[in-house]
Amino acid sequence: MKRHIALLRGINISGKNKVPMAELKKCFEAAGFLEVKTWLNSGNVVFSCEEADAAALADRIERMMQCEFGLDIPVFVILQEELADILRHAPDWWGTENQEIYDNLVFLLSPVTFQEVYHEIGAPKEGLEQIQEYRSAVFWSFSRKEYQKTNWWPKTARADIGSKLTIRTANTVRKIVCM
Repeated sequence: MKRHIALLRGINISGKNKVPMAELKKCFEAAGFLEVKTWLNSGNVVFSCEEADAAALADRIERMMQCEFGLDIPVFVILQEELADILRHAPDWWGTENQEIYDNLVFLLSPVTFQEVYHEIGAPKEGLEQIQEYRSAVFWSFSRKEYQKTNWWPKTARADIGSKLTIRTANTVRKIVCM
């Protein structure tokens, strides 16, 4: 039995795509997933199952979201041990306790690549933000006070690129990897 993490993009954001976490958990359990736990109200689900293919699981969960909630939600699925590996490879500047810096982990929704995302967004603004790619994720840190001056902040929210990503804070990722 493998432990997986599903990150559902755009759940419960600004009153859109409302999905109660208790109902989401029940749907996962009804679909045969075991040891289901949700974290926060933003579509973070940790579960166990025998299936190992992340793409097949993401497709299955996307179909479930359409059927049960009428939502076309992109889903990123990763083995819990793979996410732990990503966190072990975090750069020294990411995930610190510095309250002036905001740390995110950007997950690339298949089949998009880092090169495609970088081509669309461009380089981070020196002195304001940093990025580093590792596997299917991008470590991204930026100044809380000057986030509006960054290159990545406004562009990750655009519909054309935003649909290829899902983003979680360092604290959220650390929590779900231990669930």
